[in-house]
Amino acid sequence: MKYTGPVYRPPFEANSLLLQVTVGCSHNNCSFCTMYKDVTFQVETMEQIEKDLLEARKAYSKVKRIFLVNADAFVLSADKLKAIAKRINDILPEVETIAMYASVNNIKGKTDEELKELRALKINELNIGIESGLPEVINHLNKGFTVDETKTQLKRLTKAGIDFSINIIIGAGGKDRSSKHAAASSLLLNEVKPKLIFIATLHIDPGSKLEAELNNGAFKENTLRQNIEEEIELIQGLELEDTILFGLHTSNVIPVYGVLSQDKEEMINILKNGLKSIKQEHLDSHIERGIEGAISISRN
Repeated sequence: MKYTGPVYRPPFEANSLLLQVTVGCSHNNCSFCTMYKDVTFQVETMEQIEKDLLEARKAYSKVKRIFLVNADAFVLSADKLKAIAKRINDILPEVETIAMYASVNNIKGKTDEELKELRALKINELNIGIESGLPEVINHLNKGFTVDETKTQLKRLTKAGIDFSINIIIGAGGKDRSSKHAAASSLLLNEVKPKLIFIATLHIDPGSKLEAELNNGAFKENTLRQNIEEEIELIQGLELEDTILFGLHTSNVIPVYGVLSQDKEEMINILKNGLKSIKQEHLDSHIERGIEGAISISRN
């Protein structure tokens, strides 16, 4: 299988076959991220994609799920995605779901009919990095779309029968917008009704625009306490049924996972109890983070 540069996938795609259809990120300009800073965006050839699929066929007797990489594979035209999906279905007919990362702008370029055609070819469960429901935060993170555009495009996915997950970043608004960011994100999630909510905590990549703002004082980062309190407020504001909340990212000091609304109170209690168990000096500090935002702290 061919992979070029860094390859990322959501934690819940751990058992999926990773098939490279693009290299890098078509946007590659978010203010907090440098994941693909040294990678030029490219589209993989159909010849290579078919070669990889044939290799996978030889290696695996059964493949149920494929995740197309890299950063926003849904940027490909509907025709290109249909061609890829058809080859997947020809070579690996047992595949049930063809998932991938997508951005709001990727959806805008496809008609309602094209979205339905893609869904019919098993393309589903797109993973979309919205990061926040607060307009000024999305603008500050330089996502390249607005909250209103987000609502419109995600509702088009639902109309086409395409499920999606939304990524929300705790702490993305900084300490000055923490509560507003949580409340606005809850409202957005309630309106668009994703299949899954993927919660991570802000980790600012070295060399990013946001790191420069952090260093010069223009951006004030949440303390650990504020991050946990913000996550509690976010979940408290959710009014969803049968939506998975996936809070198991390595950047989250207190892992939570459950189905809304049945597990809502349990997840809130886990966060509140975790908050009480962490030493005060850690709660009121800015903890140094490692790879993917991972942190290590001591409990009381």
